[in-house]
Amino acid sequence: MKKKYLALPGLLLASAAVLAGCSGAAPEPAAGGDDEALSIGFFGFAAANSFAQGVYDGVEAAAEEYGATSEFVDSNFDGQLQAQQITDATTSGQYDIIIIQANDNLVVQKPLEDAIAAGITVVVEFTAVGPDFETVDPQIEGAISIVDPAVVNGEKLGEMGLLACEEAGADPCQVGYMEGFRALPLDNARTKAVVDTLTAGGAEVVAQVEGGYTADAGQAAFQDIITANPDVDVVIGSSQAVGGARLAAGADSDVKFIGNGSSKQAVQAVLDGDWFAAYALDVYLNGFTAAELGIQKHNGEDVEVAISEADLTPSKGIGTAENLKDFVATYDD
Repeated sequence: MKKKYLALPGLLLASAAVLAGCSGAAPEPAAGGDDEALSIGFFGFAAANSFAQGVYDGVEAAAEEYGATSEFVDSNFDGQLQAQQITDATTSGQYDIIIIQANDNLVVQKPLEDAIAAGITVVVEFTAVGPDFETVDPQIEGAISIVDPAVVNGEKLGEMGLLACEEAGADPCQVGYMEGFRALPLDNARTKAVVDTLTAGGAEVVAQVEGGYTADAGQAAFQDIITANPDVDVVIGSSQAVGGARLAAGADSDVKFIGNGSSKQAVQAVLDGDWFAAYALDVYLNGFTAAELGIQKHNGEDVEVAISEADLTPSKGIGTAENLKDFVATYDD
């Protein structure tokens, strides 16, 4: 069985007891017979995506512990395909519980509402489903929401940027931000939160360039930043892009890099001193908790339905070297 982190689920259940009036005691696992086993469909971003697989490891472990079954339903980053897969699963009654990482936050909304109406328990994981990129509350009535809102993510990145500025001792501190994809509303909401947080803290955002989610894109974006702003102090972007940017900067660079994501490579880069920080989420724990709550709710228990994934880490997502000393990364970039 995969490793289960016992402390935080216990705190989560205790919180649920206060909020929902339940006892907080962990339920007995479901009966073991195949005829009685609950079935979980994990509609992840893509089977080839290591982040999604890291979450699914937690889902799979929770399913095993509770006597349920689980399956990864692969949409390969296609929002329309994912919506159709949910519709097909609802029609067939294939799953008792659907855990969704939405490739499109709006196109899957109606299929998930239909699933709930059909008696399927729905857990929205990581990416919110609905138009609001700030709230952790479910935007589908009856769903569980265990998510990392883009605005919250952006604010945390901005907070780490200000910490890096403080360490750099620059006044004013110059920050370059490598956005994801400007065509995505989610990325635009995150970008605004990053810039607003940095500006409110006194930093000067001297560059906003599209950095994407690959090392090559990050390398090219960093070259654009450093050419126009040779005195830039801090650069923030996706962990994949920051990996490329760090290589482009060279070993003697004084730029402080902050990655958005806590892969094994990103965490090691922070611990080695190559990066200043990385946004830290425990993806295994997120998957385990999503499945655990889905099973509990399907069995008729009161559960917490609005959870920020950053709050499931002791550091609330702030991944400096000090905070990552005991952090266990569970996926690869």
